[in-house]
Amino acid sequence: MVKKAGTPSVFLDRDGVIVKAHIKNNKPFAVNNIDDFEILPGVKEAIQSLKDLDFLVVVVTNQPDISKGLINANTLNKMHEILMSELAIDDIKFCPHISENNCSCRKPKPGMLLEASSEHLIDLNNSYMIGDRISDIEAGNSAGCKCIFIDYDYSETKGKKIGTSMIVRSLPQAVDLIKKL
Repeated sequence: MVKKAGTPSVFLDRDGVIVKAHIKNNKPFAVNNIDDFEILPGVKEAIQSLKDLDFLVVVVTNQPDISKGLINANTLNKMHEILMSELAIDDIKFCPHISENNCSCRKPKPGMLLEASSEHLIDLNNSYMIGDRISDIEAGNSAGCKCIFIDYDYSETKGKKIGTSMIVRSLPQAVDLIKKL
């Protein structure tokens, strides 16, 4: 699909937003095998609603388990092929680095959003970043997007400033909020 310059987008984190995250000690982690890879309830319909509103939908996800040797690129690619075939997603960007690499693509830095913006002519000021981690919101804010935080009450967010007043409990609720704005 060819989009015109200035197309609004909704950037989605992957784990915890569109697919079920593995929770350990009240902290989310990416699943590392296909058997545990599960699209969350209501996600397919929520993403289709975003497409119906004429948003480009781009997944931006940190995947440091590649660098840690916990998952290989082939398995990650298969997971992303599942998402592309089952959901109305336009693109997937991922960062394979660990935080110590200090790369520009790893959230909370906005590199993946800026790369997608350049490739797809995205209007960042009229776009949204939806995530379940503070780093998602920080990346969205740095890129100039409006941000929606999905609050699962993770231990890492307790008592911390989220960086947005738009807080929901699921992707379908986030999409309902976008429809009202």
